[in-house]
Amino acid sequence: MTWEDIWPLLGAGLWETAYMVGISTAITALGGLLIGVLLVLTERGGLLAAPAVNLVLGLIVNVGRSLPFIILLVAVIPFTRAVVGTTIGTDAAIVPLTIGAIPFFARIVETAIREVPRDVVNAAIAAGASRRQIVRKVLLREARPGLAAGLTITVIALVGYSAMAGTVGGGGLGDLAIRYGYQRFETEMMIATVVVLVLFVQAVQSLGDLVVRRLSHR
Repeated sequence: MTWEDIWPLLGAGLWETAYMVGISTAITALGGLLIGVLLVLTERGGLLAAPAVNLVLGLIVNVGRSLPFIILLVAVIPFTRAVVGTTIGTDAAIVPLTIGAIPFFARIVETAIREVPRDVVNAAIAAGASRRQIVRKVLLREARPGLAAGLTITVIALVGYSAMAGTVGGGGLGDLAIRYGYQRFETEMMIATVVVLVLFVQAVQSLGDLVVRRLSHR
């Protein structure tokens, strides 16, 4: 295989990886943010104290985080087929990617919100702010740097997950590395895939760090 053959495949694989990670990140950000906020609000002494709800949510998150992604990938195949209609391709890979990432990001959101000083929340309560205002204008606003840093970590984790999805026909750079680099012993393809993945992750991390720095100075 020559480099003239590798570049088109590499470009298509990079696009598939970016597509899977991008869609998964958007869904994960929404789902993880909602669950993370609820974990904080429903704890004992929280604004919406509901220990039973908190216990159930915590259990669901812990179960999701305890499963290695490669096992989760196989375990949710029936659900993936029911949602997408197939278990092969980038659209199919988005389902387990999202299921695996939401609990991960939810805990990050919970941790970031817990770091908001209690005095700030108490001041908002004393000023007569509603629960919705406290969540939107106090908790989420003050936690923005931590949330941005956590989302960056989640995106990078999704890049790794997407590579694993390639082992079962999920497409992307992981699929190229398995089909060409491993099964066909195309060393050039394996090296190129590794380099592109490293550069992709570095770009995500650099962008995330930039966003965190700007949010921290506001």
